[in-house]
Amino acid sequence: MPRASSIAQARADKREGKAPTTQAGHFVRDEIEAVRKGKHGVRSAKQAIAIGLSEARRAGVDVPPKKGAAQAKTKSTEAKSAPRRASSESTSRRAQAALKALKRESTAGASSKALSAQARSAASKRTAADRSAAAKKAASTKGAAGRSEAARKAARTRAAKKESAR
Repeated sequence: MPRASSIAQARADKREGKAPTTQAGHFVRDEIEAVRKGKHGVRSAKQAIAIGLSEARRAGVDVPPKKGAAQAKTKSTEAKSAPRRASSESTSRRAQAALKALKRESTAGASSKALSAQARSAASKRTAADRSAAAKKAASTKGAAGRSEAARKAARTRAAKKESAR
């Protein structure tokens, strides 16, 4: 269940015109924190991110499906045409079984090392133009105060690197 603060932050991001993936980031962070606290485990960083995105979709964030996945229109028509059958197993039992399975998994998938490797591999699959467009959009939705703060942070980072090189 997503935290109320995450839902509020996602709504605020939407009002500011930020990308759906940025809005969903709050839910992904919550999921990673849950894994780190030992509430349940994951097999990989990718699975932790997928669970967070799923929570975001349930909370109403308009996150598009992964490229290559079935389109939303296709999925909705499949759901309508699928015959309804009475399930002998309740939804709560299924949910409990899923949680039990996750609790048996490791928490290593949410480690900083695993997340770093996932971020690098995801970035390497994007084109330079795609990364540049994302950076431009981020800068435009940041606002003047945000850009100013980011510039100060960059200056501090450069100064720290220069100092450590001595």
